[in-house]
Amino acid sequence: MDSLIAASARSLAAGDALGALKRVALRDDPPALALRGIAMAQLGDYPRARELLRRAARGFGTHEEAARARCIVAEAEVALAMRDLGSSFPSLRSLAAAATTLEARADRADTTDLGNALQARLIVARRLLLLGRLDEAADALAQLDVRALPSPFAAVAAVAELTAAELALRSLRVAQAHAALGRAQEAAARARVPALMAEVAEAQAGFDRPAARRVVAGIELTLRLDQVAALFASNALVVDACRRGLQAGDAWLPLASRPVLFVLLRALAEAWPGEVNREALIASAFRIRRPDETHRARLRVEIGRLRALVSASTQIEATARGFALRPQGAREVAVLAPPIDGDQASLVALLSDGAAWSTSALALALGASQRTVQRALAELEAEGRVRAIGQARARRWLAPPLTGFTTILLLPAALRIQ
Repeated sequence: MDSLIAASARSLAAGDALGALKRVALRDDPPALALRGIAMAQLGDYPRARELLRRAARGFGTHEEAARARCIVAEAEVALAMRDLGSSFPSLRSLAAAATTLEARADRADTTDLGNALQARLIVARRLLLLGRLDEAADALAQLDVRALPSPFAAVAAVAELTAAELALRSLRVAQAHAALGRAQEAAARARVPALMAEVAEAQAGFDRPAARRVVAGIELTLRLDQVAALFASNALVVDACRRGLQAGDAWLPLASRPVLFVLLRALAEAWPGEVNREALIASAFRIRRPDETHRARLRVEIGRLRALVSASTQIEATARGFALRPQGAREVAVLAPPIDGDQASLVALLSDGAAWSTSALALALGASQRTVQRALAELEAEGRVRAIGQARARRWLAPPLTGFTTILLLPAALRIQ
């Protein structure tokens, strides 16, 4: 390693991105390109950083596999920070190969590359989580054992625990999320990275914020996350307007793709133990104020379909004026609603299931036109309440992460250029 490269690497490790750039700004050899790429990423110019890292990876020879692997990991982290998760993201195969190369090197001599290898696998898990592929993210995260990492890798451990907390929260495993955030706080303190410590504190504060509303006899009660989890753990029959479905014990019945049936179920649940007359059900489900016999016939058909779907947990009883829910056993009925109402709230509620939704699927679920949904999504995106991945017909919409993902890049402390 020549003296300028060594000095530039030391500047990056100390957090002096401009100082690092000054030493290698006019050089185009692969080590200098890699350092310039990392420095540009630290300065927030992600597109330029990714271009430089790609050029560096192409420039390293066949005998420099470790250096190329570090560049691939750095490029993936930059792409993650850009939320560019599509086809231009480094392939999972290349990331896995990079991790294997770095792990082999860590076994031989260089323990720094142990952190780089862990980071490569962590990037895969975080990308899967961002894409809403929760099961695959859990599998990827389960392969990482970061609890016994020494202090030099504490920042990697903190990000891994934040990812575990996000995953637990999306599955409403509040106790696990608390534990993961506790470990993240400890790791962030060991790493002494203020941005990481701030993100952990922000995630912990989220537990005290309203997460949903419980509607009981027309009265709304604000619930925190732990209270929501307790409600699901109870014997109650929960009509969940956040995820659009019915939770009965461990059984989950999704109705997001059956908007009419869900509207009917929610109306019946909100009136429980009372009944809802037919005109009110038709008005809420079909948006028709003056129903005729054809609408009443359609209501009977839809109620029949709903009755068949929920028969395992509740009955729908026909009364003289309309219909009423009759849960099996001594179950009470609860309606869980998003913290806010309205068309935008419905969109946020649908996206809160963690899956990636297309505009057409959202329009279908809401019973609205695609143009209406696009306008609402554009407003929510401007407010930072939803995010998009992909372009044109491949575009998908997701809720923002509950705990957030750190935008700081860990590689300057872990990427070592020789």
